[in-house]
Amino acid sequence: MRILIADDDAVSRRVLEATLQKLGYVTVVTGNGAEAWTLLQDEEAPRLAILDWMMPGLDGLEVCRRARAAPRTPPPYIILLTTRDSRADVVAGLDAGADDYMAKPFDREELRARVGVGVRMVELQQSLADRLRDLEDALARVKQLQGLLPICSYCKKIRDDRNYWNQVETYISAHSEAQFSHGICPDCFEKFVRPQLDEAGEDGATEK
Repeated sequence: MRILIADDDAVSRRVLEATLQKLGYVTVVTGNGAEAWTLLQDEEAPRLAILDWMMPGLDGLEVCRRARAAPRTPPPYIILLTTRDSRADVVAGLDAGADDYMAKPFDREELRARVGVGVRMVELQQSLADRLRDLEDALARVKQLQGLLPICSYCKKIRDDRNYWNQVETYISAHSEAQFSHGICPDCFEKFVRPQLDEAGEDGATEK
């Protein structure tokens, strides 16, 4: 898991980097919001980002807004890091698009736990995206019957696009994934099969 760190404070940035690397994560580090936003737009952008709120130029709040407005799927998981910890600030950060919020100076165990939540969310999003893509691929391969089908009023054959008349099961098999297993319905049994059985029984009795 690659994690983007954006913090203009060199000491805070270095502590974040060292802590995350010790936890086994790969870090991508920048000291300003503009570069963080550029990295997040990359096709291979980190899926999780820790952004300082107060940065010169483009701050973390604006990076959050831009990341949420971008048409990237799935979006990055963003943890906003700041000394501003009032309720109004927390609400503003979450409204801007942050997924989580941590106060500076951060507690290392809290950072570990919150990053762990972020990683699980990213993995869940990826799993759902993979399943959705598989479903879309499967649906694209499914043949569907649609439109008006010309069918004979007497023999019930269906006329195809080449003007050939086909048995119903032949036409449906060619235009869908359906397969047929033939049987005899009760009405047809009484109408066709039973007379044959009765006739065979009568013939047997006559021979005796």
